[in-house]
Amino acid sequence: MPHPQLAPLSPIRPALLGLAALAGLAVAGPAAQAADPIKIGVIGEESAVAGASLTKAARMAADDINAAGGIDGRKVEVITYDDHSSAADGVRAFQRAVNQDKVVAVIASYISEVALAIEPWSARLHMPFITPGAASNDISKHVHDDYEHYKYTFHGWLTSAFIAQSICDFEHDMLVGPFHMKTTVVMSEDAAWTTPLDARYLDCLPKAGLKVLDHIRFNPDTTDFTPIFNKIESEHPDIITTGISHVGVQPTVQWHDQQVPIPMAGQSSQATTSDFWRDTNGAAEGVITANAAAPGVATTPKTVPFIEAYIKRYGVSPAYDGYSAYDDVFMFVDAIKRAGSTDPDKIVAAMETTDYVGTMGRVQFYGKDDQFTHAIKYGPGLITGVDVQWQDGKQVCVWPANLANAKIKFPAFIKVEAAAQH
Repeated sequence: MPHPQLAPLSPIRPALLGLAALAGLAVAGPAAQAADPIKIGVIGEESAVAGASLTKAARMAADDINAAGGIDGRKVEVITYDDHSSAADGVRAFQRAVNQDKVVAVIASYISEVALAIEPWSARLHMPFITPGAASNDISKHVHDDYEHYKYTFHGWLTSAFIAQSICDFEHDMLVGPFHMKTTVVMSEDAAWTTPLDARYLDCLPKAGLKVLDHIRFNPDTTDFTPIFNKIESEHPDIITTGISHVGVQPTVQWHDQQVPIPMAGQSSQATTSDFWRDTNGAAEGVITANAAAPGVATTPKTVPFIEAYIKRYGVSPAYDGYSAYDDVFMFVDAIKRAGSTDPDKIVAAMETTDYVGTMGRVQFYGKDDQFTHAIKYGPGLITGVDVQWQDGKQVCVWPANLANAKIKFPAFIKVEAAAQH
């Protein structure tokens, strides 16, 4: 799978990419409509630890865009919907956004099952749609396999394959090397996004230097993880590599309370926001997860100001999909300005040429000939994500090396000897 190497980042453009020069553009409709807001629908999961971030961040983006003059003087109005973590409710919200609320684009969901249910409706209704948090490879595969119908869908977060690759890269750099770890057990929830995630784990973990001793998939409704942890302990791996998003609090609290002597790293989506520390009553100490960005770490000049403003407004740090949702609003606005239109096909064409430096890095999309059509590109100089560890109640960045602001350290109950840390 390609890891594109691009030239160094171009200078960061202003919030609206310096496109104010296009003032006077007839974005949509006659001059009489010039004052009408341009509406973007945002469908999230308000009761989910990770899902609640995307609607909050989208509102922030609209406020920031409007404070800078909107789109040629027209306000951007974000209309939010709660899908209650239900694919059926997500589709209903999408239909309402398009048919009743007359949005020009939709940002939706951190759940792959919801995004996959919305995708055919995006095709039928010719509505530009991007998911800031769902990961299933099938989202972009559908666009690749039937471009003419599915071209309205974009994948605004790393695909499951690239999430796994990022975690393999981290474990190679930070666990195999400094800690001389050699073995792992993959522990993932049974969900649409983890099928390709686990497939990539089983391919890239051995290449990273970790023998996979076992591969455990569990029902997201599991409440007692004791049998799972007992089984893992009996196999004596050096690390548990996770793929969890719908769950998070329960396995983390039980891992801590049962003093499981094996560190957990991988993807734990709920652990990407500071809400998780409170929700686990501090049991998150030592947990490592991939994230879009990290508090206090300037992935780009936009990262830290966004995090600080988000924390000031909402009292918690954004989850991973907060970064992408914030960027997605700006990217749609950028596309509308460059297209000079709210026509869906023109928005799609403009989105395909996106080259936007946002809060999580430089965003470009794979083209129609790539297997990940309309997914964001993964690799150095683009988006790789970061890995954060919970230490003393805070998320610290431990990978990649050029962004890290802390060294990995584990709770006392975890028996790991750092070897040759240098």
